[in-house]
Amino acid sequence: MRLDKFIADSKGLTRSQAKIPIKDGLVSVNQKIVKQTKHQVDLNFDVVQLNGITVIYQEYRYYMMNKPKNVVSATSDVLEKTVIDLIAKVNQKGLFPVGRLDKDTTGLLFLTNDGMLGHKLLAPRKHVTKVYRALIAGEVTEEIVQTFASGITLKNGETTKPALLKILAINRQKNETKIEISIVEGKYHQIKRMFGAVSMRVQELKRVQMGGLKLDEGLKLGEYRELTPDELSCLIRNIN
Repeated sequence: MRLDKFIADSKGLTRSQAKIPIKDGLVSVNQKIVKQTKHQVDLNFDVVQLNGITVIYQEYRYYMMNKPKNVVSATSDVLEKTVIDLIAKVNQKGLFPVGRLDKDTTGLLFLTNDGMLGHKLLAPRKHVTKVYRALIAGEVTEEIVQTFASGITLKNGETTKPALLKILAINRQKNETKIEISIVEGKYHQIKRMFGAVSMRVQELKRVQMGGLKLDEGLKLGEYRELTPDELSCLIRNIN
């Protein structure tokens, strides 16, 4: 790999930006200053340092975020704060959210610069399961559970695939129900539209799982962290 690409990818720089410290003599390979931007780096054996600090090359980066409300799942937006805006302390180059959570939906969001993995997770033929917990206005009945299990016809005529709906708790005093729902699709506002089709309203919605990746409940809203090797392996294993 070219030295300027190594520095650019590792530090979230453009190739032009990466060439500056190399030409200024701030980059060494195996403790020897190298000013040639085309110098080939062996990722398995060479030690690259920038200003005396070893640079660890990582081609792909994987993060989970506990998305808060009032943030959009996009890489950029002229009007709204995005999930990328919340990732201030990491190399943001190429990062994108895999799938979208509505602005007022919270919970698990997976971000990466690995386009192939992102594509597989979103591919309809992979049927990657997404699990949500929600607070529903009204009392969800076993009849509704069975209706969801058979697939629902939305108000615009679309039909959803069967969904696994579980009743977690019913508060008759407040007339609301806590539920968990698992779906394998990603239609626009799907869960809200599914409940709308049975004349019910979603008050709160939180994603807790995507494929083999579960939300770290220790993450506060707006916080994020890198996936562990086990989490990444589990995520990949569930879609291959």
